Amino acid sequence: MSDESRLREFGRMICSVAAGNHLSRESAMEAYRQVILNEQPELQQGAFLMAHIARGPSIPELSGAWDALDRYDTAKIHTRLTGPVCDIVGTGSDAMKTVNCSTPAALIAAAAGLPVAKKGARLVTGVSGASDIMEIFGIDLGAPLSRAEQCLERYGICYLPGEAFLESGWARLIQSMRFTSAFNIIGPLTRPCEQNNCIVIGAYGPTVCNQLIAVLREIGMPAALAPYGMVEGGDPKRGMDEFSTAGPTRVVELKNGEIETYEVTAEDFGAITGDFAAIASHATARDNARAILRVLEGEYDTPLADFFCVNAAAALYVAGFAKDYRQGFHTAKEALSSGKAREKLRQLTEIQGKS
Repeated sequence: MSDESRLREFGRMICSVAAGNHLSRESAMEAYRQVILNEQPELQQGAFLMAHIARGPSIPELSGAWDALDRYDTAKIHTRLTGPVCDIVGTGSDAMKTVNCSTPAALIAAAAGLPVAKKGARLVTGVSGASDIMEIFGIDLGAPLSRAEQCLERYGICYLPGEAFLESGWARLIQSMRFTSAFNIIGPLTRPCEQNNCIVIGAYGPTVCNQLIAVLREIGMPAALAPYGMVEGGDPKRGMDEFSTAGPTRVVELKNGEIETYEVTAEDFGAITGDFAAIASHATARDNARAILRVLEGEYDTPLADFFCVNAAAALYVAGFAKDYRQGFHTAKEALSSGKAREKLRQLTEIQGKS
């Protein structure tokens, strides 16, 4: 096929998607393959991504997009670990911006004994992504993935930056994209650690939670939680991509191929529902990093500490390290107050830090 024919065919596909038509899983994989491998002009890539997210991607389309990302763009690490290996991540693009939560939650869960292969990326929307925070903490985002593999095997924690494991496509795109796309949905579903068999994956909307879990079931993930947190008395359409301690959280749970949807509150964990201001994002990534460090270094009995522990508790629960959310929260609080979570950060920087 000539270059002009390929351009026209992709253009027709964009128009078809914009008109409301759906792609098969195979066609979606091919479209996203061309985007990931930069085989179309940036104008066509952006038009397709916007048309697709605006129309609303189907589960087969998202599964096809995940196939493309996994097959053509995701480098893998391999460890000798057996048993649960969890990931804690969010889609971003949520309306209620909080202090970065998945990063400290991962450290706390790992401090409680759960191996965590946490992935993340720089900000797409908001103030700071996980990679921005980790870089401030001293993590070398350009280090070879073999160091993450070593850290996970030795200390039960590693950080997998999208900048390192996404080999060309998404890493290239997120450097310039400042709008939501299907990559916000499938990006957090990437599996750079092949032993990863459970995940807490927050989303920016209830429908996206449903989509994430449906795709995870399609790709064979054994256990997953997709929370959408809200603020008490606030607009339920304006939420956060994590468990909330400022209001109820809608949860979609995947376990043994079955999907269940329910709602929890901070009190179900043994915490207290509080003001959103206590967990709201600060003005800069550095301010958010300082807030996390204050918790890790001694501010254990604060609303922000509880926010982190609630999300760590969810990881402990989905991995089978706690029988329920309440036990998970108690275990997480102990891991934090013992100083073990701070030690996990030290261990992480020991192996994955800047030399």
